[in-house]
Amino acid sequence: MTTLGMRGPVRIRREHAAVLVTFGLLVAMFAAGSIVYPGFGSGQVVVDLFIDNGFLLVIAIGMTFVILTGGIDLSVGAVAALSAMLCAFLLEQWHWPVAAVLPLVLLVGIGFGFGMGYVIHHFEIQPFIATLAGMFLARGLCFVISIDQISITNPFFTEWAQTRIPLGEETNLTPTVLIGLAVLAGAFWTLHYTRFGRAVYAIGGSAQSALLMGLPVARTRIGAYMVSGLCSSLGGLLFAFYTISASGLHEVGTELDAIAAVVIGGTLLTGGSGYVVGTALGVMLLGTIQTMLRFQGTLSSWWTRIAIGVLLLLFILLQRLLGSSRTRR
Repeated sequence: MTTLGMRGPVRIRREHAAVLVTFGLLVAMFAAGSIVYPGFGSGQVVVDLFIDNGFLLVIAIGMTFVILTGGIDLSVGAVAALSAMLCAFLLEQWHWPVAAVLPLVLLVGIGFGFGMGYVIHHFEIQPFIATLAGMFLARGLCFVISIDQISITNPFFTEWAQTRIPLGEETNLTPTVLIGLAVLAGAFWTLHYTRFGRAVYAIGGSAQSALLMGLPVARTRIGAYMVSGLCSSLGGLLFAFYTISASGLHEVGTELDAIAAVVIGGTLLTGGSGYVVGTALGVMLLGTIQTMLRFQGTLSSWWTRIAIGVLLLLFILLQRLLGSSRTRR
């Protein structure tokens, strides 16, 4: 517990420590990049972190809900790709209006989340297995729709992709950033100021205890996967806006990036402890690593994976150490 006063040390709560470490590491890496590479510390580079990783931020927020319940969702990347493919197909092949396509695509993501959550809870299937099946199903449906990449020429998409919102003389952002921040704010409010959010934390701490307390375990657990499905579909749409295309090969490995961002952001894989703000910091940290490699210019992009692997291992060890210290008390 945190104690503030004129005298004595300030003790930081265990669940806050990992978030503070992530924030400190993000600041340190960005400061180092600003010193080493000219232009790295500009406002546009900061904004570009949100532009380039807006879709991952949204997907990782949905993943946070699931992991907080003690589950996991391996289908998020495939559902995002399916959402983009379905959107592109309906717009370009069947010429549906955007107003009908976008809600339908989001409903498909919610439906995927409901199905997996229902199977996991009522049939007591391990989340790893159930969502792995969902991943294969969604990825396969992508290639049923089309084995080729589909370019999106719809005027709404092209105008959205070209829209820039000025923040200054040399800094501008895209509407995608605003959507990502809105989802982050909504998720924060939901987790900390609603009954559903409190139930999510309680189930992650102990599903049996939550059931004895009279909490709606089934509805909450399924709802968490529905949130993940919704965020996956929205992330897929944002990625389609970003690339103006859709392909069954898009978003491969995104589920691993999302899990890494959530864990690096301080959320326990066992559930019950974590914050979406930490997830956002985790996404920005991964984006900063990629940006530093781009500025460096000579290193392979695979060094990003190496750095993520090292960070993930370190944060898992940190969580373990913090948990052990709490147990000893």
